[in-house]
Amino acid sequence: MTKINFYGGVDEIGGNKVQLISPENSIFFDFGKSFNREGEFFSEFLQPRKLNGIMDLVEFGLLPPIKGIYREDYLKKAGLHHTPQPSSQGIFISHAHLDHMGYLHHIREDIPFYMTQDSHRIIRALEMTGIAGFNNYTTYQPDFLLLPKKRASKNSTTTHKRATSRDDIKKPRQIEIMEPYQEYELGDLKISSAPVDHSLPGSCAFMSDDGEEAVLYTGDFRFHGRREDQTRKMIKEAKKFTPTTIITEGTRMDRDHNLTESDIKLKAAEKARAHGGGLVIVNYPLRDLDRFYTFYQVAKESDRTMVVNTKQAFLLNEFGGEGYPGLKDVAVYIPRRGWGLLGGKSQVCMENEWISSCELEQEYLDSDYKGWEKDYINWDNNVNYLNLQESPGDYIFQCDYFEFKELIDIKPENAIYIKSKTEPFNDEMEIDARREKNWLEHFNIQIETGYHASGHACRPEIMDMILEINPEKVYPIHTRNKENFKPLEGEGIKVIDPVLKN
Repeated sequence: MTKINFYGGVDEIGGNKVQLISPENSIFFDFGKSFNREGEFFSEFLQPRKLNGIMDLVEFGLLPPIKGIYREDYLKKAGLHHTPQPSSQGIFISHAHLDHMGYLHHIREDIPFYMTQDSHRIIRALEMTGIAGFNNYTTYQPDFLLLPKKRASKNSTTTHKRATSRDDIKKPRQIEIMEPYQEYELGDLKISSAPVDHSLPGSCAFMSDDGEEAVLYTGDFRFHGRREDQTRKMIKEAKKFTPTTIITEGTRMDRDHNLTESDIKLKAAEKARAHGGGLVIVNYPLRDLDRFYTFYQVAKESDRTMVVNTKQAFLLNEFGGEGYPGLKDVAVYIPRRGWGLLGGKSQVCMENEWISSCELEQEYLDSDYKGWEKDYINWDNNVNYLNLQESPGDYIFQCDYFEFKELIDIKPENAIYIKSKTEPFNDEMEIDARREKNWLEHFNIQIETGYHASGHACRPEIMDMILEINPEKVYPIHTRNKENFKPLEGEGIKVIDPVLKN
């Protein structure tokens, strides 16, 4: 009989860490970050210390104190014992949101991760374009390791390098790319993935069977996006699977309907066409490629060009045009960095003489950009703040909260701002929203709200899904409204309150 332990996702939205223990195996469904609970102790400028290994997170119950799952370098740095063999045979990632995979960095390198191809693409983009820190998601790079210095041969002036940089010790993690409905065997467990519609590609549910108990873990799902048919098929296949247990999300168990992606497209296209020659600014979740596609269609229908930032350009490049427009179909906004050389209006001092930055050679411009971003600064389809100043009516400009500084350069006139994100639901988000309002009002930018489609099914849809599959019992997680599942008991389905295990 499979035992189920919950180390996150109980009475909260996200933070899912669900352990299944069969007679022969132990696996996890998701290993996510709990934003609300972590926010009670940490913030942008008060972060967990790497020097203390995992213990800063364990101290506040953010990571479970389970032996045999954490990386050796962090355990030994904290003076803890590292077991030779892992205690878990794998972590199955339902999708690439941080509240479902954000703590993968802390997992030892000999525990494989199972995920879809699209989830791997998104997680890799997160790792490559994010700020260095706790982001060893697809690679493993030991910390607290003293590296040998470069050594010169006695008989030669050649310098021999032997693991003298951190990149030399970075290696790929064990990642299994799961094909839809293909069965994977881990000892007595047979596990398959079932694609679902959610607010980013690659999302899936998992079906696990140990011969005695069959478990459906839904991950996050919805019915009102571009892939509704995938969720419908998951329900059909799950019904044939006949699970004894469903572990399901219930994010919107307090809502009876949802705005659809089609609704957003129609409303936004009408707004963009009516705005004429002014700049249209949009803000949506960066990894929500369905929302990107919605605004890409809006741009085409309003005779504009969709402008994305370099992080989204990297992500689109990872997909290579599979299912979404490629980089040739959009413009990439290149911000000023470092010396601010881009655009040719600034001046720099060279040999005691101030010269225009446009007179500098390309190598100086390149020096303003580091790493992965350099790949995008010389593309033919680039735009910068000057283009948006001169021809604002030609573009829809994707600009998130962290890029508002670009407005200082663009100095938009007659601009509108379409906010396509969830409304604030905690104190930190409320503070950000006030700051957002201050920026937009300073530049006299008209704010348009009501353009967000949730990534989650609403209450009637979730209830219908459970009733159609008809399990023996249900565990509601990823919700603050688990009491709304209680009517299922009148249909002969036992609703079990999950208990957070410490």
